[in-house]
Amino acid sequence: VQLQASGGGLVQAGDSLRLSCEASSDTLTTYGMGWFRQAPGKEREGVACFSTSDGSIYYADFVNGRFTMSGDYAKSTVTLQMNSLSPKDTGVYYCAAVPKYGSVCPTVGIDGDAGVRYWGKGTQVTVSS
Repeated sequence: VQLQASGGGLVQAGDSLRLSCEASSDTLTTYGMGWFRQAPGKEREGVACFSTSDGSIYYADFVNGRFTMSGDYAKSTVTLQMNSLSPKDTGVYYCAAVPKYGSVCPTVGIDGDAGVRYWGKGTQVTVSS
């Protein structure tokens, strides 16, 4: 499994960013897909998770309606549209492959990065105040 995230950058508070993750073929049919992030000095945490078993998408509580995750099976890509960004959203964002079934997606944002099967390289998101 290969994962390539892109779309990070430096933005101001209130701005938007769209992250994309291109996965190797068949990844979305074999695994669920998640977005995780790691802020400076903090542990990695889940942001959003696409449960490819039933199409459900789960979000960490701190997302609070600001982010939208989507998946495109044909393009083997998942995206994370992030709106109303704040400095607290600063960090390295990673896409990851997670078990297709089970509790990783439904508990995103609760159990850190437990259960992730494959990691992509991160993309830096910096939000200035």
